[in-house]
Amino acid sequence: MLFDSVDEVAQRLAGAGYLTSTAIATTVFLADRLGKPLLVEGPAGVGKTELARAVAQATGSQLVRLQCYEGIDEARALYEWNHAKQLLRITAGRDEGWHEARADIFTEEFLLARPLLTAIRNAEPTVLLIDETDKADVEMEGLLLEVLGDFQITVPELGTITATRKPFVVLTSNATRELSEALKRRCLFLHIDFPEAGRELEIVRMQVPEVSETLAASLVRVIGALRALELRKSPSIAETIDWARTLLALGADQLDESIVHTTLGVVLKYEADRKRAVADLKVFG
Repeated sequence: MLFDSVDEVAQRLAGAGYLTSTAIATTVFLADRLGKPLLVEGPAGVGKTELARAVAQATGSQLVRLQCYEGIDEARALYEWNHAKQLLRITAGRDEGWHEARADIFTEEFLLARPLLTAIRNAEPTVLLIDETDKADVEMEGLLLEVLGDFQITVPELGTITATRKPFVVLTSNATRELSEALKRRCLFLHIDFPEAGRELEIVRMQVPEVSETLAASLVRVIGALRALELRKSPSIAETIDWARTLLALGADQLDESIVHTTLGVVLKYEADRKRAVADLKVFG
């Protein structure tokens, strides 16, 4: 087990730079204690991926990340054989029969482990991050069921590889599509939204302690107003922190309309969003 209590989760994650709510700390503790994967859902930029990183840092675990995307397949997620190296081996042993060569080329020396197999075989504490699961095809979910259900992977040429030490698994989803019920049943579920202003102020003050509380409070207020607009992409927590660092670098001691207009590109990444924000002067009042 990685954690002994919910309070320990909160304290150790805070030590890794991740301020957590009681709900988040409790779900992380239960996922660890029950040995179940943790499915974290929410809009982009709320700290889903950072949660996995923080758990790894707080526990001294190796972070193994599988970045999902449309078209990702078994060769990129599980393993594949090093065909070029196998061909060289076969060419070097021209006088051998196929059975002798086959017994040699389908061994660990020629196996290229991808993130899922790497995490399953790791005997040290491991956090397996399966990031943006909703971007992968439905077929990939079927592949994940064996891995997350039994924590094992079958390589036909080598047999079944079972985890000697289960990784702490975090799956993230931006909810761009509905994940299968079978996958959800194997996981504990956690929804993370943008934090309330008070919590985000704590995050900014922790990450950028040089920024005054007054300026940080003004920044967080403007960020909240921007998120209330119908933008193509709302500012993430990371962008809030970047904005605080930007203001610090510019020597700003207050957030006025001029400095906001000048630095909006730090938090708004589309011109249409910037124009909408500038047009709504209430944001800067």
